[in-house]
Amino acid sequence: MFGTLPCAPVRVAEDVAAEYGAELDMDTPMSQLTTLRVGGPAHAMLTCRSTDTLVSVVRALDAARVPVLILGGGSNLLVDDSGVDAVVVRVANDAIRLDGEVVSAEAGAVWDEVVARSVAGGLGGLECLAGIPGSAGATPVQNVGAYGVEVSSLLRRVQLLDRASGEVRWVRPDALGLGYRTSMLKHTDTAVVLAVEFTATEDGLSAPLRYRELASALGAAEGERRRAAEVREVVLGLRAGKGMVLDGTDHDTWSAGSFFTNPVVPDGQLPAVLDAISARVGDVPVPQFPADGGVKLSAGWLIERAGFAKGYPGPAAAARLSTKHTLALTNRGAAAAGDVLALAREVRAGVQDAFGVRLEPEPVTVGCTV
Repeated sequence: MFGTLPCAPVRVAEDVAAEYGAELDMDTPMSQLTTLRVGGPAHAMLTCRSTDTLVSVVRALDAARVPVLILGGGSNLLVDDSGVDAVVVRVANDAIRLDGEVVSAEAGAVWDEVVARSVAGGLGGLECLAGIPGSAGATPVQNVGAYGVEVSSLLRRVQLLDRASGEVRWVRPDALGLGYRTSMLKHTDTAVVLAVEFTATEDGLSAPLRYRELASALGAAEGERRRAAEVREVVLGLRAGKGMVLDGTDHDTWSAGSFFTNPVVPDGQLPAVLDAISARVGDVPVPQFPADGGVKLSAGWLIERAGFAKGYPGPAAAARLSTKHTLALTNRGAAAAGDVLALAREVRAGVQDAFGVRLEPEPVTVGCTV
């Protein structure tokens, strides 16, 4: 049962902290460590500020057979109100280096700082991923993407700690099973990301603009390249307008970002889905994009057409859809994980009932399920 970590793992955490120089904190609320600002206590948390410390700590905890939760920026995590039945290992190694076209970042580096450093260093390629909260180490795990660019298109290699063997090694992207907002790393705890490397361009120009909204905001044609610094600033503006840039004073940003992934509907099922949409909202254009194995639909569009408007269910609710962006589930200041889960389940059931499309949650859940 969550929230009942036995004494032995806590004692192990104390010994490991003393042996390897990790910082030990007890009974830290996970609500202080996640961007949703919900979640019960981490009974023991070890913060590792160097890669060597991180490797040693995880190896020692694994050798002691202690359950471990690896924590990065907490931006894609939904933790149950009862807390974490594991020793939390907080990844805080944060060095960033530029070497020619290669951008290197330790796993604990703040992702937006990685993007900013690359752009300031005259490099292009990462600018469309500006403003995404979280750590660099999470980017290949989620295969994060925005405005027509995914990490998989930029990733050079990833340094991993293999928890079964204790070996540290670099792996190429094709070994990671990268897909739409997923990878082989996302739903397994067999490896810990230690560092990432990306291949940028040295001409200071952006990746070709493939997202219509971004191209329009820049006054550019799709496929055109612009100065990376200019694109980054426009991306940050677009994200801020949707409540997708962290701001402690704006409850629309107290979220895990996009809570549901855009569903890919198999070609054979698409006619029935389109018929259901037409029956409910009439003959309207439906945003759809080619995808492997079918057609990708907009989760936010489906949510709104299923009857869940921005700000649903209203100002009195502890957890609401963002007032700026229906795809974000937000904490209005006093929500618990249970409130967020209830809203997520209601929205998913509503879309399923309306259109026959099942939405899949993007955040990693700890001690709970949507």
